[in-house]
Amino acid sequence: MNRMLPIAFTAFLLSAPAFGQTVDSQGAKQLSDDLSRYVGKQALDKGILKVSAEGAAYKIVVDFKALASSFPDEKLVKFDFAPYALLVKPRSDGSWDVSMDFSQSASFEFNGPQGKQSTQFSIKDGKGNGVYDPKLAAFTSATSSMAGMTMSSQDAKQKMDVTAGAGTVTLSATKASNGGVDFTTSQKISNFVEAIKFDDAESGLNFPVTVKSPEFSVEASGKGVQTKPLLDLLAFAVANEDEKTLKANQAQLKSLLLAALPVWERIDGTYGFKDFAVDSPIGTFGATQFGIAFGSDGVAQNGKVSYGIKASGLTVPQQLLPSWSAALLPTDIDLNFGGANIDLDSMAKKAIEAFDLNQDPPLPAEFGDQLKADFLAKTPKVVIGHSTVKNKDMEIALEGEMTSFGQKPDANLTVDVAGFDKIMEHLQEAAKAEPEVGQYVPVALMAKGFAKTLPDGKLEWAINTKADGSVTVNGVMLKPADPAVDDSVDDGDGSDDESGGDNGGSDNGGGANGGAGAKLNP
Repeated sequence: MNRMLPIAFTAFLLSAPAFGQTVDSQGAKQLSDDLSRYVGKQALDKGILKVSAEGAAYKIVVDFKALASSFPDEKLVKFDFAPYALLVKPRSDGSWDVSMDFSQSASFEFNGPQGKQSTQFSIKDGKGNGVYDPKLAAFTSATSSMAGMTMSSQDAKQKMDVTAGAGTVTLSATKASNGGVDFTTSQKISNFVEAIKFDDAESGLNFPVTVKSPEFSVEASGKGVQTKPLLDLLAFAVANEDEKTLKANQAQLKSLLLAALPVWERIDGTYGFKDFAVDSPIGTFGATQFGIAFGSDGVAQNGKVSYGIKASGLTVPQQLLPSWSAALLPTDIDLNFGGANIDLDSMAKKAIEAFDLNQDPPLPAEFGDQLKADFLAKTPKVVIGHSTVKNKDMEIALEGEMTSFGQKPDANLTVDVAGFDKIMEHLQEAAKAEPEVGQYVPVALMAKGFAKTLPDGKLEWAINTKADGSVTVNGVMLKPADPAVDDSVDDGDGSDDESGGDNGGSDNGGGANGGAGAKLNP
């Protein structure tokens, strides 16, 4: 993150067109004026941002010490952060060549909620360069690299030390069909180690943990990112810092917010670790491959979000578990979940139309409830994508969705199991040494009785719950619909209050049939 900060900072600033090939003091002043639209003139007046002509390029210096001097004195205790300098050179096609050295050795302290907090970090041999297109408000290409990085952070209750070896980042972007930007980026860091020590005298917690991986990688891509409208919003915020001016110009603000929709069409990314390990006092947890995936549509009428966790070669400290469970532990997992039918577009547009900065609060008190009702009326779904948990003897797969969010959900879940007989063998063998395991055997046999055998020998359970409270497994009714509630109950003098009270408690999900979800328990 520290390594990418200067490049990201530049991406938001270099929006002014290259105005010619001559680099001189007049051009430096013009560039300063253009950049002030996004950082404010005070940043230039206070020396936080400086622009000067350096040979055939302009030098842009970001002075973080000058920035820190604007912080409240009681918060910032110490700040030692060398300025970052970028060289930007106008190209004949209107874009800019950008290069920088972001090698750094910095430290700072401040007063936080846990008392004094301090951070030190260093970046060795950090270099970056790229081509920035102001028409896209994005780098069309960029690369950066470093030889290594260290960071330490400490407060009253924990200490963290991070080290990393050589790393690289590449990025490319093109104009999207919607006028925004499509981009891809890739990052790799070698020999990543993060050591965290929790030491809380109040709770008595003293627990060190070390996370490490010889290779950490990030892959991300985006479609239709609205970089230009987002820059326009930044410029508006800088020009309307005063509350009175902001209120007077809220019509323009609404127009700019609408222009920025859908913010992006789609963004996807993955984090990955090779030979991932977590060392702790109770042993080492590990995986030969461990990754987290995410994805999100922008502000859309029918949006989707997705998350995934994938790991192979899983290991856990054996002393944590009873010996009989070792054969049942998964070695590979692939979990996928998310949401669908998510209408953020209507919500955003209604909120933009309704807010009034001259009112307190800007949105009516009842607006949130109405927005929630409209959102749920579009039947958003919680989705479990095809997910698996397996080891050498068995595999459990599941997928499903839930389309209502009350106490009695409308949901379906399909579970397939390969190697069920192996699971039974392990349970029965374990029961010989540990009799308490035997209680799981009849439960497993009962579950098998509800199963459907597929052509490939797997067992399958298709579980359906309805908003009426009914539950079926493979089409067999396990629980019928809840009795209909008569809303015409006499509320007169309360002479039958005891009976009415009992019924009311059941209707509200307090009883055994309150819609807690599917149960394989006839």
